[in-house]
This record gives sequence, C-alpha cells and structure tokens, in this order.
Amino acid sequence: MPSTRNIYLLLFSLYWAQGLPVGFMTHALPVILRAQGVSLAHIGGFGLLMLPWSIKIFWAPWVDRFGHYRSWIIPTQLLSVLVLAGLSFLPIQALNQPEYLLVFFIALLSMNLVGATQDIATDGLAVNLLNSQQQHWGNTFQVIGSRLGFIVGGGAILWALDWLDWQSTFLILAGLVLLNTLPILWLKEPQRLKHTPSSTQAETFRWQKIKDYLTYFYQEQSLAAWFTVLITFKIADGLAGPLLKPLMVDLGLTFSQIGIYVTMLGAVAALIGAGLAGFSLKYVSREHALVGFSILKIFSLAAYAWLALQYEAQGPIETWLIYLINAAEDMISAMLLVVMLTLVMQYSRKHLAGTDFTFQVALMATVSGGLYSLSGIFADRLGYGNYLIIITLIAILCLWTIFRWIKYFKQCNKNLTNQ
Repeated sequence: MPSTRNIYLLLFSLYWAQGLPVGFMTHALPVILRAQGVSLAHIGGFGLLMLPWSIKIFWAPWVDRFGHYRSWIIPTQLLSVLVLAGLSFLPIQALNQPEYLLVFFIALLSMNLVGATQDIATDGLAVNLLNSQQQHWGNTFQVIGSRLGFIVGGGAILWALDWLDWQSTFLILAGLVLLNTLPILWLKEPQRLKHTPSSTQAETFRWQKIKDYLTYFYQEQSLAAWFTVLITFKIADGLAGPLLKPLMVDLGLTFSQIGIYVTMLGAVAALIGAGLAGFSLKYVSREHALVGFSILKIFSLAAYAWLALQYEAQGPIETWLIYLINAAEDMISAMLLVVMLTLVMQYSRKHLAGTDFTFQVALMATVSGGLYSLSGIFADRLGYGNYLIIITLIAILCLWTIFRWIKYFKQCNKNLTNQ
C-alpha cells in the first residue's frame, strides 16, 4: 500500500490531468463563443459536450469488473494527450465554418468520453486507497487538483491566446496531461483492489437488473433522503452555468481580464476554499458543513443577481467588485464540493467503489448538464437579473432536502448506537 503522502500526490496529479481539458470546455470555451457573438441559447447547447459525464454510469461496472484501475487510467490519459495534440492542428479562425465546428465538437466530445472513463477508475482507486480518516483530505486534494486544471485549462488558455498561437497552447496542455501521467506509472496497485465479482454481483449489472442496483439507495430512509440531496445539489449550478462567464463578456471584460482575474483568480480562491473545507472537516461534522456552506452559496448567488441587475440598469460597477464576487463564489463552491464528495465516498461500497461513486456523481452531473443546456433559453427570455434571482430562490428551496437527509441520518445513527 502506498504511503499517505504518495496517495495524496497521486490523486492530485490524476485530477489535475482530468481538470485541464474540462477547464477549457467549462471556462474558456463559453467566453470564446460569446466573444464571437454566439447567443446564450447556443452556448447552453454546448452543455451536450458534458454528456459522457452524465451517462458514464452505464460503463462504470466494466471498469470495476475488468483489470486494475491503473490499467484503465493510463490508456485514457494517453488518449487525452492524443486528442489535445490533434486539436492543436485545428485553426481557431475556422470555427465559424460548419465542417470545422463539427470536427471540433466531435473531438471535444471524444475527449470527454475518455476523461469520464478515467474519472471512474480514479474515483474507484481513491475509494479503495483512502480510509475513513483520510477521505476528507483525499477529496481536498481531488478538488485542488481539478481546480488547478481549471486554472491552466480555462484561465491560462484565455490569457495565452492573447500572445500564443492556438497550436502552441494546446500542445502545452497535452504535455501537462502527459506529465501528470507519470505518478500512476510508478504505482504498484495492491492486488486486493482487483475485484472479481461473484455471479450474483455480476447479475446485478446486467441492463435488466439496474433496478436491483438502485435498491441500495432505497433500502433505508437515510439513503433515500441522501438520494434526493444528490438530485437537488447541482440544480442552482446547472441553471447558472451558461450565464456567469458570458455575463463577464457583456460587462466589457477582455479575454485577458477574464482569463487572469476571473478564471485564474477564481480558481486560486477555489484552492483556498478546498483547503479550508478539508481543515474544517476535522472539527465540524460533514452534515453541518454541508448546511453551512450551502447557505454561503446562496449568498454568492444573490451577489451575482445584484451584479446582473446593476448591469441591466446600467449602474456603475467597479471591476474589482466583479472579481471579488466571482472569487467568493468559486471559493464557496469548492468548499461545498469537498464536503459533498466526502459524503459520496462515505456512501460508496468498497467492492463497487467505481460504480457507486460514479453513479452518485453522474446523477449530479446529469441534473446539472440537463439544466445547463436549457438555461440559456430561459436567460435569453428573462434577462440576467430576473433569472439569477429565480436561481437564488431555488437554491434556498433546495436546502429542505439537506435538512430532511440530516434528520434521517441522525435517526439512523441513533438506531445503530442503540443496537
């Protein structure tokens, strides 16, 4: 078994590699499209690129069943390198031509398919390597790694496009993913992590037996309540996703300003938030942290709603205030994510680590991605301000599912203690 330090470094490198291409698609791409005059509705449609992250549960059982997790991670990372290198030869100036745009879309969709598969294996590896006392720090390094990927893949890309050509920028991204593949090459994965399911377990994963698998999340009230938290957790993020970066463009910020002071500064704030969350979980229970950070998230959404109303009223807006609101929202989102992923790991069974973790995360991604694709249409009709107010109110309503889960969670723990 690797040392605790090496486990954290390994997870950090894998999630950093994963965050590089995702950072480009979620942070840089909407800005580039908006600068070219693409509507919010069409930008929201690019949420379809994230579809593999929502449906990866359908092939997660095969990742659990066949081979070591390492044997999945290495090929998928190398495939990501090849796709990024291939994208470097696609001229950015040609993206306004349908045939080039289609090739670009297919390449990005393929990269997401590969990245989602790497994520299944990495999550399964993490669940098996981390014990209960290490989980919150393991997820802290996961969030730090992925956010660092967002810094480079999102913010640095926008900044670099002002002085580097498209090809050099993508070749650098490919090189960084390759560099982050080195730690997994040196890992000697413990034999016990290779799981061969029994015939009964194998039956569970046949397509007609999916319902049987889902019974795990309904076998007690606490798990059923947790299921509702998974469904509602990403509603606000999904609704707001296509709006925030285009809002920055409409506020008059340049690529460099968005790349450095919005995306990169926001990601640095997220790194700090992830560290604070990992530290706080040593002293605060996971359920209380989830409530506290969710309330802070509501305040950050309200701040964005105020910013949008000021923009639509053509009121004065200090640039530093835009940066501050964005950084605060990114920091709070990272704190929430660390807590949520720690709870997801808590509800993942060891022998089905990749599948359970993937199912829960994919459920959140499905809700977020579906709303992402639709929200641009609503924003076009309602305007930034009114729509963000509605999102803030929805986030407040979603607190009910968290309080309901805590109620049943405490009852379950009490019953176990009395037994």
